[in-house]
Amino acid sequence: MHKRFYIFRHGQSTYNIAGRTQGQTNDSVLTSLGRKQAVNIGQRLKDKNIELIICSPLRRSKQTAALVNQSLNVPIIDDMRFIEVDVGIIEGMHFSEIERDYAEEYKRWRSSDIRDDDFHFEGGESKREVRQRVMEGLEYYVQNSPFTNIAISSHGIMLSQILVQVGYKQLEISNGTIICLEYNDGIWKITGIL
Repeated sequence: MHKRFYIFRHGQSTYNIAGRTQGQTNDSVLTSLGRKQAVNIGQRLKDKNIELIICSPLRRSKQTAALVNQSLNVPIIDDMRFIEVDVGIIEGMHFSEIERDYAEEYKRWRSSDIRDDDFHFEGGESKREVRQRVMEGLEYYVQNSPFTNIAISSHGIMLSQILVQVGYKQLEISNGTIICLEYNDGIWKITGIL
């Protein structure tokens, strides 16, 4: 069985430019630049034979998916498995506040050291938990979707953890980045980062 996933990070959001952690907060929306980035994602995916867009239920992701879909004209469905990481008590905080109040914890959270995989902020998720739910979601669509070429509108930490799962070091994922992930008879492989 062969499937292709084109997984993209939403366009720039109001929290991105304000320097606030977003996590699963739902009041961050696309900026003017973010809308342009979303339209550009659609242009870059136009020739990929996308049959479906799966979307995180958060507003910034849904706005991005809708703008991408202007070029694709395919069904869009929401799936909680592709929502951004729950960062617990630091959600919505400005990065200067996090540095002041949670400097050591934030350093562990940003670390690519495997020993920090299970670290989480109070009330939040670990990176290992994010990988588990995201990979369960991907496996679900491999096994249960009739579609071969699927796009997913999601978030930076989610995308970085897919890369970690398939053997990359944790990376910073810019707004509008697309990860091309293929599944072929039980093997996951990154075929491009656009």
